[in-house]
Amino acid sequence: MPFTEFNNLDFDQIKDSIKDYLRANSKFTDFDFEGSNFSILIDILAYNTYINSFNSNMIANESFLDSATLRQNVVGLARNIGYVPKSRKSARAIISFEVFLDGVDAQTLTLKSGLVGTGNANNTSYVFSIPEDITVNTTDVGTSKLATFDAISVYEGISLKKTFTIDTSIEQKFELQNSFIDTDSIRVYVKGQNETGRGKEYSVVNNIIDIDSTSEIFLIQEIKDETYEIIFGDGLFGKKLENGSLVTIEYIVTNGEDGNGVRNLAFSGSLQYNNQDGNPILVESSEPVVITTLLSSREGSSIESVDSIKYYAPRAYSAQNRAVTARDYEYIVRQVYPNAEAVSVIGGEELDPPEFGSVSIAVKPRNGTFLSDFTKERILSDLKNYSITGINQKIIDLKILYVEIESSVYYNSSQISTPSSLKSSVVGTLERYAQSADLNKFGGRFKYSKVQQVIDNTNSAITSNITKVRMRRDMKASLNNFAQYEVCFGNRFYINEYGYNIKSTGFTVEGESSTVYITDTPNRNLNGNLDSSGKGILSLVKETSAGTSEIVIQSVGIVDYIKGEVLLNTIKINSTVLSDGIIEIQAFPDSNDVIGLKDLYLVFDVGASSSTINMTRDTISSGESISGTRYITTSSYPNGKLKR
Repeated sequence: MPFTEFNNLDFDQIKDSIKDYLRANSKFTDFDFEGSNFSILIDILAYNTYINSFNSNMIANESFLDSATLRQNVVGLARNIGYVPKSRKSARAIISFEVFLDGVDAQTLTLKSGLVGTGNANNTSYVFSIPEDITVNTTDVGTSKLATFDAISVYEGISLKKTFTIDTSIEQKFELQNSFIDTDSIRVYVKGQNETGRGKEYSVVNNIIDIDSTSEIFLIQEIKDETYEIIFGDGLFGKKLENGSLVTIEYIVTNGEDGNGVRNLAFSGSLQYNNQDGNPILVESSEPVVITTLLSSREGSSIESVDSIKYYAPRAYSAQNRAVTARDYEYIVRQVYPNAEAVSVIGGEELDPPEFGSVSIAVKPRNGTFLSDFTKERILSDLKNYSITGINQKIIDLKILYVEIESSVYYNSSQISTPSSLKSSVVGTLERYAQSADLNKFGGRFKYSKVQQVIDNTNSAITSNITKVRMRRDMKASLNNFAQYEVCFGNRFYINEYGYNIKSTGFTVEGESSTVYITDTPNRNLNGNLDSSGKGILSLVKETSAGTSEIVIQSVGIVDYIKGEVLLNTIKINSTVLSDGIIEIQAFPDSNDVIGLKDLYLVFDVGASSSTINMTRDTISSGESISGTRYITTSSYPNGKLKR
């Protein structure tokens, strides 16, 4: 066989191809390759070919963004199209404290950049720093001076500094060799030979728009091993550094998301004031400094993953710093608000009814649920720099669609110690699946078959499971006010002709002192059968002392089973059983695969108060009841209970 037909990468196939090639030569027609030393040479040729083929394949894969796997290569390919991956982000806490000074005539007091305090979370100690000095005025309190540092932001991590002396005779690089740097904390100062202090502070930029030869700017790029390099101007785009200048780079090395949740801090900072001659003097408080934490540390995050870089780099390139398509907005919102965990963008033409010329944006922040009004306004203001004229943007509140399960897990009792330990294993496995890539995002999908498989694969003692799926939305009631409510699930509802498809937690309404619940009754035709409208009537009912239901309001709204919507007419809700005016509304999906449609953020809620895991003994598998007479069956259909 000629080598021009060679197309195998498997070692044995390569070896056979070499033998076939040699047999094609008349001198080796009847040669016994396996019984001779020639077999060793063939093995060497085959191994060499195999290794070269493997290396060539890997090199080809690492040359393209879609197929590359090594982070250094992915980052380099993304850099070629102008994308800068996000670094680790320091957890931020907001604190206040007071400093008393005795015998010091200080008009101002400065908290020096660097270490401010230490705290603990999850049995781990964390350090908090500030990237810049903070100076406040002092006031007289008797014979003492009082300095109040109010609502200052401190960042988890160690503050470090590195200096470079500019040498234009060589190709100089400014590399920060520490991993885990928060690039937002990087401060760069350039001091000329005739300047004093730290010099001029340079500004970081992400592109060269509006940059000229005098712009005092720098850029940041990730290099090997998650470290970073600072790049200065070349005299055309950005000011070129002069020979002999001193560059000082200050930055924070952080633990990222591990630093979230720290609340109590002990003061460890450095305080300084200027005396009458203008000389800086370090000083200590005359009383112990007690830090008051206004906001515990949050918003810390890990470095951007390889998968995220592959996803966003092409979209950043296609956006070209302008917001036109939904993908453009998705990328740019993340740029102007780096704390966004997930973003969903819906064009006005996709809404019902359509709102042409508008864009609705839903944002899920890290370590939180809702955006403050201030944050919304800031995002919208920043978006105006990218959006085209005539398009109105609005940020809508996050809508979370919870998926819950009720599962009966059958097990072989002869293979486990206790049912409770097996149940804990099942819950733990489900919690890990709840953090998978399928869920916790806009457009997420709850895959029923995978959940059943996850349960079955938890332990070999599990023989089967009967799992029912339900959906939940939390409705925030406007207490003591007349209001209408629309709750969308984005998934078609299952229709039980006898009702009880829609359930809720309890609440009270105007004119009724008893706790009431929402239920539904599907529409019927004149013959008493379900009609084709796919809709039903919502009613308010209460539970009697006999355990039966009594209708309080016959018609309080409608349910659209096809669209998956619950619409309540004008109603005055006075109180709710759950705190914060929350009413949980539950529905059974028509399909056990549930999706987060449009602006719905999908969450698989495995909490004990939401999902239910029942352990059921499989008497057939354990041999206790081979005939099956004592086998307990579980219904695969929703129950007819009145309330959630």
